[in-house]
Amino acid sequence: MKIIILGCGRAGSITARMLSEAGHDVTIIDFNADAFRRLGNLPEVTEVVGSGIDLDVLRRAGIENADVFIAVTNGDNTNIMSTQIAKNEFGVARCVARMYDPSRAQAYREMGIQTLCTPLLAAGLLRDYVLEQEWGKITDYIEPLLPEGEGA
Repeated sequence: MKIIILGCGRAGSITARMLSEAGHDVTIIDFNADAFRRLGNLPEVTEVVGSGIDLDVLRRAGIENADVFIAVTNGDNTNIMSTQIAKNEFGVARCVARMYDPSRAQAYREMGIQTLCTPLLAAGLLRDYVLEQEWGKITDYIEPLLPEGEGA
């Protein structure tokens, strides 16, 4: 599969390594060239410097041939915008945006954008651990755990 990852922080670099080692064609985008040091020596991962909401940068990354787009920058707005561009402008079949805000993650899911809200995932796993419950599937942790109307 051709996979494009936006954001070469901890999550992006680890995901790139895992998918590359599994034999996939991985390209990673980050606006900070220094971030690519997290990849170590992964010659099979293509690095592109630039913004993930810039159409030219996405084209340089090969978005027209991508099967998957993953946005894991530290900004919800960038992640959701870039995912919408990948999905709607370039027709990438599988797109996911990491989100920090549970309310926004839910709202975008309802609009058809796949999101992964890492605070919800962590909170659900921690809850299950503390209560000595078996860990569930990722879908068990998607719905917000916070009382309605309470922000993260």
